[in-house]
Amino acid sequence: MTALLFRVTARPFLVAASLFLAGAAAAGPLADNAPIPDKIAPGTKLVVGDPQIRVALTLSGELQKLPFTVEWANISGGPQTIEAFRAKALDIGSVADIPPIHAQWTGLDVKIVAAKFRLDPIGHPIYVIGTAPGSRIEKLADIKGRKIAFSPGQAQGALVLRVLKKLNLKHSDVQLVELPSVGDAYTNALASKLVDAAPIAEANKQRYTQNYARDGAKALPHGLRDDPAYLYVVKSSLQDPDKAAAIQAYVKAWGRAAKWVETHPDEWVKGYYVKDQGLKEDAGRFLIESNGSPDVPLDWNGAIERQQETIDLLADELKKPVLKAETLFDRRFESVAGAAYQGE
Repeated sequence: MTALLFRVTARPFLVAASLFLAGAAAAGPLADNAPIPDKIAPGTKLVVGDPQIRVALTLSGELQKLPFTVEWANISGGPQTIEAFRAKALDIGSVADIPPIHAQWTGLDVKIVAAKFRLDPIGHPIYVIGTAPGSRIEKLADIKGRKIAFSPGQAQGALVLRVLKKLNLKHSDVQLVELPSVGDAYTNALASKLVDAAPIAEANKQRYTQNYARDGAKALPHGLRDDPAYLYVVKSSLQDPDKAAAIQAYVKAWGRAAKWVETHPDEWVKGYYVKDQGLKEDAGRFLIESNGSPDVPLDWNGAIERQQETIDLLADELKKPVLKAETLFDRRFESVAGAAYQGE
């Protein structure tokens, strides 16, 4: 009698277990070519390192509309995001064009899911070449034989290599001083004359020249494109169907936030530059003018072509294997940010 009761009560359990295992198998890792799901399971969370857009999403009201939980990480720049990806402490990072390349070279599989540029990238550069007080560098060509700050895993490092190529200079024609570009590291290196030249953000140009121009410091234009702004994710996050769906929702909000910033300059100056960054209002307006208008493309063909040129340059200069730029981009997201930016 006892055995009979066991068989009767065990069967529903076995059926339920089979259904659970079948469901678990069906909800396995999302394939690279599978459509991104639209549904996001309750409780889904993304850890995002995107400090500036955090403010834009908050001011624009987009943050409250996100159908998942966001945990913000105070992380920016290539080295920090790559370290956080490796520690499984981050899902999305906001960087320029070099960190995704560097990540692949160090064995970390990442994908670009959103791209933004500047409509006038030469007229509105992200960086200028700062020169140290007393260096007597009057023009770009004068950097020959000088000490140049260099960060191989960051956008500033690639810009230095592009400048050398533009001037037909080799590594042996300058002294590359390896320094990570974190915070004010490069402006401090220039001010202390640790290096003779370094890329500094256009946003820092005004303050740097005000402090050191009287001693001969300059901020020289380089005339090159330096405008890529990417969202990239560690591939394991894209293999989780719920996280992949949440990443798609975040990219849409990111595109809408870019449009909001463009169309609400006064609110952006007060909410971000003044309240969040502690700058004066006139400095915030200067930075908005320096940034110019955004370009959030609906297709990535041009971006991939430029990324391949960067890969080829870095691979040759740093003696690294040549990657296919196409493999860095997850084209399932290609039109997501652009369509959201355009209000679609």
